[in-house]
Amino acid sequence: MVASPQRCTLCRKVILRDHKRINENRKRGWQVFCSQKCLGLLRRNRKEFTCSRKGCGKRFTRTSGDLAKSRTFYCSHRCAVIVNNKIHPRSPGKIKICAFCGKDFKSRKKYCCRRCKDLGESVLARDIVSEIKDFVKKNERIPFKQEYAHSHAARLRFGTWNKAIEASGFKSNPVMFAKKHVAKDGDKCDSLAEKIIDDYLSDRKIKHIRNSPYPGNDGFTVDFKIGYYWVEFFGLSGQLKEYDRLKKRKLKLVKELGINLVKIYPNDLNKLSEKLTFK
Repeated sequence: MVASPQRCTLCRKVILRDHKRINENRKRGWQVFCSQKCLGLLRRNRKEFTCSRKGCGKRFTRTSGDLAKSRTFYCSHRCAVIVNNKIHPRSPGKIKICAFCGKDFKSRKKYCCRRCKDLGESVLARDIVSEIKDFVKKNERIPFKQEYAHSHAARLRFGTWNKAIEASGFKSNPVMFAKKHVAKDGDKCDSLAEKIIDDYLSDRKIKHIRNSPYPGNDGFTVDFKIGYYWVEFFGLSGQLKEYDRLKKRKLKLVKELGINLVKIYPNDLNKLSEKLTFK
């Protein structure tokens, strides 16, 4: 086979081709390429460059559209940032005073840290105390953490929810379901919240039955049974996995039996008149 030297159309590398292929390329008007890589680069209208960052030297390709946008090319975002940071160094920022703690710091922000930001933008301690006192005056009981809108702010300001209650001059509520309570009509309740519901029913002379068993033998009891309506207080919903599992089983059983169930959560205790409406 007789071969002659040919130059790659893209990279200009010298390669050997036999006369038969050379004649065929000339006849058909085909270009000569040293490899599939060069053929692919030309088809994609890409060109090969060397990274403009001094000390890198990495080879890479760019399209013709990129060529019109810039005269310098970088192989990666990292190389571009290194060069631009040297040309345009970032300002360290002015020395500021934290709007909450008064500490000096360098930043464009208003607060020196996340904790100061949370505290600085949350409700003031005196406002929390005032709101708790207003709640007690209106409802004649201590609010539960779940039904107080600014409970997160109270924990930030006072450390814990119970400390916020004590700072307001009241004795904090016991842990939910940790202490038994006796309602006005003598019913034994598992928590203060259940006592509130029981007393609400008693004050309005609504007949109710405590801890009535579910149909079947699953060991479940309903908190309150009022005629054809059943009332369940889900006080620990979303807090304990085992509690949520049992709640799911109860709700599935309620759906199968077609029971009229009224679900009450801690944030519903202040609007029982809306939840406990029976026809």
